[in-house]
Amino acid sequence: MFSTDILSILDARSFSSPWFWFVLLAVWTMSGRRVVGIPGDVLGQAARSLREKPGADSAEVFALLDWMSLNVPRWRVGKTTLAVLIGVISFGLSTLAVLGFGFGLEMAQALVLIALPQAILLALRVRLAGQLYWVLEAAELGQPAPEAATEALRRINRYRILYGIISVLAVVVTALW
Repeated sequence: MFSTDILSILDARSFSSPWFWFVLLAVWTMSGRRVVGIPGDVLGQAARSLREKPGADSAEVFALLDWMSLNVPRWRVGKTTLAVLIGVISFGLSTLAVLGFGFGLEMAQALVLIALPQAILLALRVRLAGQLYWVLEAAELGQPAPEAATEALRRINRYRILYGIISVLAVVVTALW
């Protein structure tokens, strides 16, 4: 009796397993914690500072630019590396899609429904990092810090809106599947 209860919890069927939904929740929670390595509280404090004192230098604005200067260069990807990354991700996702939707393997379907939106978000993050890199370059060449931070926050907020839309759609599609 007890062993069958444990086995039912550890069931390999994806969509009926509580473990799948726990992993889905964990993946979406962890992917939304930071934007290109910049914590949400740093973004919020910088935005609040710019709303209260537009155009004024503040510690929060410089903290945002510092976080950007530390994390954005890590997201820069060369053309060759990007081509290899796109190829590996495409191969992995297409293999999982064929196994899941072509051959009916439920675990592969579940992995596609988790990994595909994350791959789209990865592409958006790499694109955002490229945009933020040029914002940092302009700040280093003399653009005032509040203007650079305002531009960075505008681009980051656009990414956050896309992240919200993609995450809601992904969870709804997964739940309906």
